[in-house]
Amino acid sequence: MLGYAAMARVSSALIVSHAFAAFGCQGAGPGGPPGVKVKIEVARIANIPDSSEYVATLKSRASSAIRPEVEGKITQIFVRPGERVAAGTPLVQIDPAKQQATLKSQQDTLAAKRASVEYARQQHERVSGLAASGIASQQDLDQAKASLDAAQAELAALDAQVREQQVQLHYYSVAAPTAGIVGDIPARVGDRVTAETTLTTIDQPGGLEAYVSVPVERAPQLRLGLPVQIVDGSGAVLAETQITFVSPQVDEATQTVLAKASMGEGVGLRPAQFIRARLVWGTHEGPVVPVLAVSRISGRYFAFVAEEDKGALVARQKPLRLGEIVGSEYLVLEGIKPGDRLIVSGTQFLIDGAPVTPET
Repeated sequence: MLGYAAMARVSSALIVSHAFAAFGCQGAGPGGPPGVKVKIEVARIANIPDSSEYVATLKSRASSAIRPEVEGKITQIFVRPGERVAAGTPLVQIDPAKQQATLKSQQDTLAAKRASVEYARQQHERVSGLAASGIASQQDLDQAKASLDAAQAELAALDAQVREQQVQLHYYSVAAPTAGIVGDIPARVGDRVTAETTLTTIDQPGGLEAYVSVPVERAPQLRLGLPVQIVDGSGAVLAETQITFVSPQVDEATQTVLAKASMGEGVGLRPAQFIRARLVWGTHEGPVVPVLAVSRISGRYFAFVAEEDKGALVARQKPLRLGEIVGSEYLVLEGIKPGDRLIVSGTQFLIDGAPVTPET
């Protein structure tokens, strides 16, 4: 079998032989070698966007993390992930048995204390009558009044405790704080949860924000209203928006500055999704070349340019440094000047210095 280098030499030889065969097919020009018929376009100037792409995270501006207010075991889950719910819809039930027992005990104590207050009131009225008749002393009356006041104070404290326990019991039924769509529910019936456990999320439709972390070197160029394009893997623009918030602080760990861009409910975009955000810093003029005019050899890019040489046109191979693709054209950073005559067809038959003839 032929080695890689030998195969490369054979391939080059075939290309050259094809090229000269093509020359022969065209016939010799007057006073010079034959030329390959090629299509030529003049390199044109275009407004080139000065942009940078960063990985961003989509977050909902109306997303609520649902956590319980109390600790306990889940006894029932009323909803499914993805279900739309109204505000106040029960989501999860936590076992309230212990809390109910505590509340019942305090309610019984409250009832007993009410009886004590009623007895203290009757005793105070009795002593007041005796004191008015001169039978009971002022000290007896003061003691009866103090006992009544103490009993009433204890009753008020117990009543407050009962109300607190009733509110606490309400927390054992977890409800949706707003209308929206139920997110994932990682908890299961029988799981023990605490106030730190996330039961699920409630997301309101629409209202997404792209969180973009921009390197601190670019931070001076960040500004409100800066255009932002959300693009897919191929570079196609999915949505266009602008910067609505720039953090005044730098993240110490990543040395980046947080910027946010508000967006609507994009097609196929979801909260917590990683996306590509293209920040457009500005535009400048520069040459562009058709994608079909560019060839790639050993990881480097080249294009053929038709140049005058002793009264004839010849193909000159130019190394290129390219930017991104815009439509069907490459942005040229280096290698092509505006006005250069680009060869956009027949390049497979060309070598550097080969004569060419423009197609009419």
